Amino acid sequence: MRQYVVTAPQMKQYDANTITKYKIPSLLLMERAALVTVEELMRVRGDEPCRVAVLAGCGNNGGDGLAVGRLLMLQGYNVTFVLLGDEAKCTEETARQICILREYGAQIFSTTQNGEYDIVIDALFGVGLSRTVEGICRDAIEWINASNAYVCSVDIASGISADTGKVMGCAVCADLTVTYGFRKLGHLLYPGAEYTGSLVCRQMGIDERSFLGESPSWYTYAGADSYVLPERKPDGNKGTFGKALLIVGSRHTAGAAMMAAKSTFRMGAGMVKIVTAAENTEAILQYVPEAMLLTYSENEMSCESGNGGEKEALIRELGKAADWADCILIGPGIGTESTAYELLRFSISESSLPLVIDADGLNLLAEHEELRESVKKCADAGRTVILTPHLGEFARLYGCSITQVKEHLTEYPLELSERLKCIVVCKDARTIVVQPGAGCGYVNITGNAGMATAGSGDVLSGMVTGLVAQKMSGMDAAVAGVYLHGIAGDLAAERETEVSMTATDIIERITDVVMMQQEVVRNQKVEKKP
Repeated sequence: MRQYVVTAPQMKQYDANTITKYKIPSLLLMERAALVTVEELMRVRGDEPCRVAVLAGCGNNGGDGLAVGRLLMLQGYNVTFVLLGDEAKCTEETARQICILREYGAQIFSTTQNGEYDIVIDALFGVGLSRTVEGICRDAIEWINASNAYVCSVDIASGISADTGKVMGCAVCADLTVTYGFRKLGHLLYPGAEYTGSLVCRQMGIDERSFLGESPSWYTYAGADSYVLPERKPDGNKGTFGKALLIVGSRHTAGAAMMAAKSTFRMGAGMVKIVTAAENTEAILQYVPEAMLLTYSENEMSCESGNGGEKEALIRELGKAADWADCILIGPGIGTESTAYELLRFSISESSLPLVIDADGLNLLAEHEELRESVKKCADAGRTVILTPHLGEFARLYGCSITQVKEHLTEYPLELSERLKCIVVCKDARTIVVQPGAGCGYVNITGNAGMATAGSGDVLSGMVTGLVAQKMSGMDAAVAGVYLHGIAGDLAAERETEVSMTATDIIERITDVVMMQQEVVRNQKVEKKP
């Protein structure tokens, strides 16, 4: 199921909308947030009373934490309450929670207390944090991280930017974060995701009706129960399910061609034709015997040979292949020599097919301004172009460092998408997918560190191409490819471990992913039956 991911300003607006439009008091929302947090704590830790420390700030996040502590106290837990900051500056709702606690006879300390605790409730800062953490709050965060307690953060780990995932000086390392209404970008983006621990999103009164027409900028797919594949018509044939033209692999990189082609087939494409160096023929046909080949000799195509006729002949054959195909993938393993340049130039300028550009195709694009200008013109003709750069390729295309990309992971892809007028898949631990004119995009949360292995990107580009061949829109194909690629990687890691898995292991798990998608459809049909 598609799930929204929100920024801090958006969440604040939705909170205000709920209070003003639907007349739900802020204090009631706070009580409900506290209740679901306690439920999650007991689900994870059990309901045996133990020693708890609540560290609260003066904002509403602190009020949430104080309410959590009160509910635990009333169930027999030994709770120590700590309010950090000037009580006179507390929000109205947090001041009310303090009054309630005092009526119950609870003591509220102003500094952390020595002692051993089983659970620490982190409620120092909520999603509104915009400054570096200093002073007593920094000391408190260091105290939390040094404790041996199980740490539950209220809404977001204190010290993490809700919009970027950046550590604002220092941050709580939570075991569990219970957030409300919607996930925040800071929960998903690194390093924030690492500090979040196990993330649980619970409903407490702020849902999509609170948008009042202003939907969030980002979304994700969570779990393996989202159906994203194109419909498979029972009366279709191999032509119905798409013909993909793959321009992949030089004589030294047959593997890139093989993995991209296999992945394209596994995602449901009916036919695949591979344009590659002749030296790759035997290896490709052994690994992907279903594929058709159009080959060329790199020796004869080299600049040193001076044989322009060979290039012209290849381009003519390529034109025929493009007339046959429904989409093109170019880039994995093609190199950056003159032949590769001509193949990319043709794919961009002399074809009107949907186009996926990966790997060496992206490096050529970064090197040659005229190719980038040609890509821009594709949008004017209503043509879909999808770029799938990893961080290094993205940095070259954008003109920045890899570090800068990481720091602006939701901004720079949008800017590059607008600049080149194409869909951008920025591959990282959290892959971002955006398209021009949308001002928003998809954040992927499937996948694992084991997928940082040679060939993984070739598998992804093949999966996306297989979906484009089946007439999915460019954005839908890119998002579905990234999402399912991550699930296949997770399944591969379960079987092979993150350390030992390879890109071909990901390919082998694509079938399992498709079967899971089919199970989703079957379950949906059962649910619809009377």
